[in-house]
Amino acid sequence: MAPRPLKAVLTVAAAAAFSLTAVPAQAADPDPLVWTELSKTYVATGLYAYEPYAVADGYTPTACVPGSGYRYVNEENVGQTDPAKPAALLYEDGPYGRRLVAVEWVAKAEPGATAPVMFGQTFQKPVDAPDTDAGYTLRAWIYKTNPSGFFSPTHPDVTCAADQDSDPDLTPDLFPALDLDLDV
Repeated sequence: MAPRPLKAVLTVAAAAAFSLTAVPAQAADPDPLVWTELSKTYVATGLYAYEPYAVADGYTPTACVPGSGYRYVNEENVGQTDPAKPAALLYEDGPYGRRLVAVEWVAKAEPGATAPVMFGQTFQKPVDAPDTDAGYTLRAWIYKTNPSGFFSPTHPDVTCAADQDSDPDLTPDLFPALDLDLDV
């Protein structure tokens, strides 16, 4: 093979390999067209990888629930089925603070209404979110691969720290009180 066509073939092969790594692998990956809609979610929530930004934008932290992590709920987004407006962000403890692992949409159950559908998935009754009252939820584990499935309601590897208290004030004290003796 001549050098020029060989370079073209190698370039295409390399580009194909890189494009396959751009989308995270999940058990039972969603339909490829779903990624177009989920890209709106990534854009809207990427900033919240830094947990204090979520709190500053109106997401209120709750206590940790095994299989879900810490839910940060924005009441203004409850009832939305807009990919860019999840009602909750799910975090887990990481080595450097809270780590964003998933997003969740919450719809209130209206009498006689069916569960909403989004991304080709039907919302489910919450299994571990008692504070959603009578409603439906849809979770997408977009920041942490879930062996149970991309839209699974729980994640087997998301746990709560054993010494975790139920205090929902989850913002760490970045500047602890310093005892400075300035008398010289």
